[in-house]
Amino acid sequence: MKKIFLFAVIVIITMMFSVKAFSAVGCDLNDPDREVKRFFPNSTGYKTGYFSIKQVGGKVLLEKVEIRLGDKFQGLFEKYDIPYTIYTVYKNKQKVGYIHGVNQKSTYGGMQVFLILDTKGAIKNFYIQKLTSKASRQFRSKEFGKQFMGLTLKDFEKYNPQTKTVQIGSKVAKIQNPSLKSEKDFRAILRGVKKNLILMDIFILNPITINEVEL
Repeated sequence: MKKIFLFAVIVIITMMFSVKAFSAVGCDLNDPDREVKRFFPNSTGYKTGYFSIKQVGGKVLLEKVEIRLGDKFQGLFEKYDIPYTIYTVYKNKQKVGYIHGVNQKSTYGGMQVFLILDTKGAIKNFYIQKLTSKASRQFRSKEFGKQFMGLTLKDFEKYNPQTKTVQIGSKVAKIQNPSLKSEKDFRAILRGVKKNLILMDIFILNPITINEVEL
């Protein structure tokens, strides 16, 4: 009986540390060397940078990000001190684009939504690295991903992930859900894309300082 109790205690402690460790981990490419070359065939290298909302502007910045997103950050996937991994891709010494992923809550756990961006922030490609969904094949298809190509943060500004409202006639409104039975996952993907673009804007494209956050 004592052995069973001791084993249960060890399992609980291990799970606690695992959850804590997971909550502190950002969204990394499983094989960055391969994926960078796949999305940027003519690239010659890349640099990996780490950014967090806490580091850049703390809770004041978090509030601003939530306002822009139209939704609150929640749960293990969106702790404001989580580091976000950004891959800056080069061709020789010239910067040619970025790869950035975010964790996003889905129906059956978490998904990882990666965007491949040009230097101005337009989506060149779309990649779901992790997704447990009945429609995972459809959401990972080239046909679905093509709908995001060329879109920018400006296109997503009027999309509200909390109310699920979108500006009629906008490019985001034209994105088709490939599986009507997986509407929740579709909406989670749209939210993940918008969050991804906002974070890229504040970290890289239009970086802000702590002083600017306080204004």
